[in-house]
Amino acid sequence: MNFSFKNILLEWGPLILLAFFVSSCRSFLAEPRYIPSGSMLPELQINDRLIIEKISLKNSSPQRGDIIVFKSPFSFDEKLVASRSNPLPNKSYCFFMGFPPMSFIPGLRDQACDAYIKRVVALPGELVSVNIKGEVIVNNKKIFEPYVINFCSESFFNNCGEFKSLKVPKDHFLVLGDNRSNSWDGRYWPGGKFLHKKEIIGKAYFRFWPLKNFGLFKNQALHESLSL
Repeated sequence: MNFSFKNILLEWGPLILLAFFVSSCRSFLAEPRYIPSGSMLPELQINDRLIIEKISLKNSSPQRGDIIVFKSPFSFDEKLVASRSNPLPNKSYCFFMGFPPMSFIPGLRDQACDAYIKRVVALPGELVSVNIKGEVIVNNKKIFEPYVINFCSESFFNNCGEFKSLKVPKDHFLVLGDNRSNSWDGRYWPGGKFLHKKEIIGKAYFRFWPLKNFGLFKNQALHESLSL
């Protein structure tokens, strides 16, 4: 049997090119994501499928109300990283863990490779606090959050991640889940409450599943309603 380089190239070349194309699109343009939890209810339901675009944030910053996808806090939070028994996985490892056959193999998944999806609620330079109900106060004014219906009850066991006024550092953002009583977000990160811009992967652009909710996210109207 003749295993010449030409035969190998003819057989595997198209697959290699396809893999390169898909990888390039995921790295620079857009990628699909699914919603694994209820932390963004009711706006995003479990198993919703979204397209996350990466172009608009290359030369701009997210605005209040934007739904963004970002790297796992287990990859950048200093205290979470320090608690690891093994070194952080590299980008190649996390890339291959993104494919279902690999991610389902017991023992291979690493929390540092996960991606999170939350909503931007406070911007760089703003003075922000969160009260016992999970409501957000920016520059001494409670912001209007029409997307939140599940605030915490006053008897919530951990005070809903309440914290007093903190200034959001340059190039950082406060990101929270819409389901305030069931979201592990900036309120609870042990190394710091704010997300650096460099950790952001992209912004929710449109939902393609389920079909009844197919369409673009109406970001501009939301930005206007949330302006201080």
